[in-house]
Amino acid sequence: MSDVKAIEELGVKYKQLKSEISKVIIGQHQTVDQVLYSIFAGGHSLLIGVPGLAKTLLINTIAQAIGLDFKRIQFTPDLMPSDILGSEILDEKRQFKFIKGPIFANIILADEINRTPPKTQAALLEAMQERTVTVAGRHYKLDLPFFVLATQNPIEQEGTYPLPEAQLDRFMFSINLDYPTFEEEVEVVKSTTSNKKVTINALFNAEEIINYQKLIRRIPVADNVIEYAVNLVAKTRPNTPNTPEIVNNYIDWGAGPRASQNLILCAKVNAAINGKFSPDIEDVKAVAYPILRHRIVKNYKAEAEGITEVAIIKALL
Repeated sequence: MSDVKAIEELGVKYKQLKSEISKVIIGQHQTVDQVLYSIFAGGHSLLIGVPGLAKTLLINTIAQAIGLDFKRIQFTPDLMPSDILGSEILDEKRQFKFIKGPIFANIILADEINRTPPKTQAALLEAMQERTVTVAGRHYKLDLPFFVLATQNPIEQEGTYPLPEAQLDRFMFSINLDYPTFEEEVEVVKSTTSNKKVTINALFNAEEIINYQKLIRRIPVADNVIEYAVNLVAKTRPNTPNTPEIVNNYIDWGAGPRASQNLILCAKVNAAINGKFSPDIEDVKAVAYPILRHRIVKNYKAEAEGITEVAIIKALL
């Protein structure tokens, strides 16, 4: 199949996928889009929202609809790296045998990732970046596709371990989950307080997802679009040439090169989903907020004056 035909097919199947997910997930269209974009672009997402907004249900439904293996890990202060990666045990023949941990799945929900100590958080790093884990000096490859969706509760910060910038940068998207609208909440209550059973049909499989990830990377991008993305990211770095006043005043650290890479990858996905064969500057703008939001570090002045990351990104766009 030619790439043109494959992109057209992806657009059709994406609409069917959204329709399948909407059987269970009411509203949250932007959140669903961003999670799916990061899967097709081969990245990971950080989902920030208060309890009870169906974060687990959302990712479980997406996993079923795209036909992938799903595991949930509840992060707690006493969670050890071996609880995630797996460990070696002595079997009945007195030989060491590796028992795989829950990380060996296609989609991992790392629930409340900031509740666990840095040592356990770091155990995810190699898996997220290299798609391998190391236990007792041995490397084990993870099954592809591999996608981590981590969640954080933005309210309660007592007894938490905030993710360091290096680890935040591993996430392609930072997605803010909002409360449903009145109409959506009425619909949620109706559907969850009855005996109604919903069947989710798998529209993809692991091999198809990998092929679509490769297709996204093959999509050509004009030089002016790449230059726009790199220039946008460069503008988030204070005290450099062409940096706007708002950045010099309110930002301590700007986004790194991974932000530029992610902007282009996700712009390609946005273009393909919308039936375009090459992304333009509008596609870059469409994915800028969730990619840049967690990569800029505000200073005390911004905190004191109530300047948000969204306001800064809006000014840059």
